[in-house]
Amino acid sequence: MKQIYTFGNYLREKFHAKVYKVGINISGFTCPNIDGTVAKGGCTFCENDSFSASTNETKELKGFHLNLDSKENPFLEKQLEQLRLQFNAISARQKQEYGAKKFIVYFQSFTNTYAPFETLKALYEKALSFDDVVGLSIGTRSDSITQETLDYLASLAKTKEIWIEFGIQSVYDTTLEKINRGHDSANVKEWILKSKAAGLNVCGHLIFGLPDETQEMMLKTAKEAYSWGINSVKYHPLYVVKRTALANEYIRGEFTPISEAEYLDTLIKALQMKPENVSVQRVTAGINDDSLLAPQWCRDKNEQIKHINTALKKVGLKY
Repeated sequence: MKQIYTFGNYLREKFHAKVYKVGINISGFTCPNIDGTVAKGGCTFCENDSFSASTNETKELKGFHLNLDSKENPFLEKQLEQLRLQFNAISARQKQEYGAKKFIVYFQSFTNTYAPFETLKALYEKALSFDDVVGLSIGTRSDSITQETLDYLASLAKTKEIWIEFGIQSVYDTTLEKINRGHDSANVKEWILKSKAAGLNVCGHLIFGLPDETQEMMLKTAKEAYSWGINSVKYHPLYVVKRTALANEYIRGEFTPISEAEYLDTLIKALQMKPENVSVQRVTAGINDDSLLAPQWCRDKNEQIKHINTALKKVGLKY
């Protein structure tokens, strides 16, 4: 049985310790297809309110949004305090429950390069100043990062573990239009290649089950993403949550979610064609609350992992 190379494997090999990602949500961040810069309403599957406040301090800043053209940030000190509070609370729990020794601060919610450079610099440097932090992972969109920010992250990468995470989703522009993505596939490829050339680690997010995509299309996306030189990958099934444009399409009978059988088959094939040096950070996703409309198999993460491991075993792999 061959072990799939996971992100956990990568971190243990590099740091010889338990390294955990600390997911952070900083208020004031949004993205350009929510604020109307490139589109309105966000991606069709995105429930904007799901990026909710996680601290009282975040709630105080409701209605405050940054973008690349913001001239000032009167709430930077509050954002830095949010960062500190969230990191302290989450890392303490990870130490106690999982024996974590080192941390990567993961700027997770919304688009975490979509703000003035000085704001980003202050937040990133604050995160790196915390005890036992070895690096950053920054979730963003390829249309929301500047060369200045990329160059800065490249300078940090000389001494720290720096990752940038791009939502690739699909390499088909017709699909990206259907989900109201706001940019094309060429834009993602351009910035992944620029990030790699700058010396950054890149994680690509792929979604299987997007509207009208065949398995052949999903696997073409995976193959293209691998060819761009990504270092790590996250695979997600597309599920439908309430209060989204996709939910309306589902209710009208215009969208049929991917079945678990097709997702498993697609995932296994994507993993089999993956270069061995590309680590895997996620093999599925879901949500277990009343916001989930479909498919119901995305409700129980433990059951999903069990079924994935069963399917992998049949082809001589284990996760």
